[in-house]
Amino acid sequence: MKIKPLGDRVVIKMIEAEETTKSGIILTGAAKEKPQMAEVLEVGPGGMVDGKEVKMEVKVGDHVLFTKYAGTEVKFDGVTYIIIRQADILAIVE
Repeated sequence: MKIKPLGDRVVIKMIEAEETTKSGIILTGAAKEKPQMAEVLEVGPGGMVDGKEVKMEVKVGDHVLFTKYAGTEVKFDGVTYIIIRQADILAIVE
């Protein structure tokens, strides 16, 4: 089975946060900030959403930055994914 998002929704998976700072300090689990970068795994079809035409601008494999409290976390086959609206994606990281 796989997750197929509807409308303007996107399924993303978090990219693990750095374990050390640039100066070499090792961070504990509590000190790490929740990363806001993720990889796009699935993209909805877009189309008419809330009466507006939505063109999907992200694609599978893109690394994206998203708003801090966006989306809904879901566990599927023991893996945590986030389903968000394309509007909550701030940028594509190249």
